[in-house]
Amino acid sequence: MGIFGIVVLILVGGILLAVAFIYLAPQRVARFMIEGGRKRAGLARKQIDLPNGLRYVYLEGGTGEPLLLLHGFGANKDNFALVAGELAKRYRLIIPDHIGFGESSHPQDADYAPPAQVERLHALMQALGIARMHIGGSSMGGQIAMSYAAAHPDQVASLWLLDPAGVWSATPSELLIVKRETGRNLLMASNPEEFAAVIKFVTAKPPFIPGPVMKVLAQERIANYALEGRIGDQLLADSVEARVAGMQTPALIVWGDQDRAIHVDSAQVLHRLLPKSQVMIMAGVGHLPHFEQPQPCVAAYLRFRDGV
Repeated sequence: MGIFGIVVLILVGGILLAVAFIYLAPQRVARFMIEGGRKRAGLARKQIDLPNGLRYVYLEGGTGEPLLLLHGFGANKDNFALVAGELAKRYRLIIPDHIGFGESSHPQDADYAPPAQVERLHALMQALGIARMHIGGSSMGGQIAMSYAAAHPDQVASLWLLDPAGVWSATPSELLIVKRETGRNLLMASNPEEFAAVIKFVTAKPPFIPGPVMKVLAQERIANYALEGRIGDQLLADSVEARVAGMQTPALIVWGDQDRAIHVDSAQVLHRLLPKSQVMIMAGVGHLPHFEQPQPCVAAYLRFRDGV
């Protein structure tokens, strides 16, 4: 056998081993993916128990001005892994699991409307000794970020709003239409198949995730299904429009033009409400610009921050 044949055998053998590992140990593969993303971004997992009895688990990394990053509905702190590495070169990143999601506390009967989440995050920031920060938020996280700036304007230097929720007067999205007509929330998953459908729904170009790994990643959502139903209803009942109208906080509004969860028309509605805002519409991108197109998304944010 020539050298070419040997190389082919080695490559085929490596592929077969990788496939076998994915199917025999999907939990380890999923953990490797998550921890690898954190390591590449220079993020460390931390936790803190607040005086009110709630526990926040969060990622932290980098140095510089504090940048609080808030994930969306059904996501968790690792949602920002693809952009965190570049951001950590300039800023101190604090990326928590919201109360009710991920590894943070899950009080079953709590108020999960954005104003209530704001006060919990405010307590977290006080516990970490952070008096003033910039905030970025995706979807629900953007809804909470705007609510934070409205409640504590002297503490928020700028906003990075990634397809934020809470702007409900714009053109109804597919998500809102289905919810109103059937009561079903397309962002929720009660089984692995529905979880895969959620990934497809929020991205214009869904990433490839092997089936066994997909099932592992789905477990967090499946276990939180009932609570997410309550949280989702509270979010849809909360509009930020009156809360933020005329707010002077500088804001970068980023939206994917293929967003099926929150219509892209919402960007212009929000732009009119925020006099110091800029808008960036990303072509061919769905609900998660920082996940689908991390490099241009971060580049736009850094340009924005340079001008703040």
